[in-house]
Amino acid sequence: MDINKPIGRPIHKLTGHSLFGDKRTTPIRGDLADISLAGKLFAPHYAVPMLRTGIAPVTEIHAEAHATSMPVSALMHGEEFAVLDVAGEWAWGYCRHDNYLGYLRFAELGDDFAATHIVSASATLLVAAPSTKAPVLARYPMGARLLCGDLSDCGKYLACENGFVPRAHVSEIGCVNASPADLAEQLIGTPYSWGGRSGDALDCSGLVQLVFGLKGIMAPRDADMQMADFGAALPEGTTMERGDLVFFPGHVGIMADADNIIHANGAAMAVSVEPLADAAARFAEHAVAILAHKRVAL
Repeated sequence: MDINKPIGRPIHKLTGHSLFGDKRTTPIRGDLADISLAGKLFAPHYAVPMLRTGIAPVTEIHAEAHATSMPVSALMHGEEFAVLDVAGEWAWGYCRHDNYLGYLRFAELGDDFAATHIVSASATLLVAAPSTKAPVLARYPMGARLLCGDLSDCGKYLACENGFVPRAHVSEIGCVNASPADLAEQLIGTPYSWGGRSGDALDCSGLVQLVFGLKGIMAPRDADMQMADFGAALPEGTTMERGDLVFFPGHVGIMADADNIIHANGAAMAVSVEPLADAAARFAEHAVAILAHKRVAL
């Protein structure tokens, strides 16, 4: 017997490149991957994404396919979601605006529609008739995308979703006049919630993504991604300006002025404004409290 010869089942190995990006945005799991990864990453099956659109005002995106799983992001009305798998009431896939992966309820997705307007107030109400006394049909938070039609005879409402929304609460997509800092100030007092990125609830990076997204500038989803790939780093000693970003360990905020920061934070459990020095003091246990200052061209 040749003692150097393998006995029993032959051993097979995969060879070649292994390309794996950020697990939060690379559409692959143990049993399935997006067809775009065929030939790049191995999976037992590949799927062509089915494009659907959020039809609920806000839909939570979860880390796992059950309601008690940690929320990781949110899909707003009118935003696209690429569905790769459906099991029971849950769909797995990724948001088209930032490629962020997760699970959401399939029933809260519908057919695509060409949104014309975006909610640029902290929230708006869909009402049954163009009147302040009309019944409320739904509430849409800042960031929701709507298909709006004709102006009402009174000039104060736009036809929308089988109802009407106040014209003052929405802007044409791509035509939001307020600055990101102005928009963030409108959201002061909005509850803090991990995974939130709408006018209903926000986490720190969700606030940044929301207010810059209204200006047509899409930031990555999480704070570490934003620090790595969003905006231009400012040299040390640069005087901070309104709208600049400040990054802490696992956290980000928007400067209201040279000394004060607007951020969604767990200390206030809301979007709040406070001195930058006070916010930095809460990171005193870290070797470096402030990791980076960045500026985003508008």
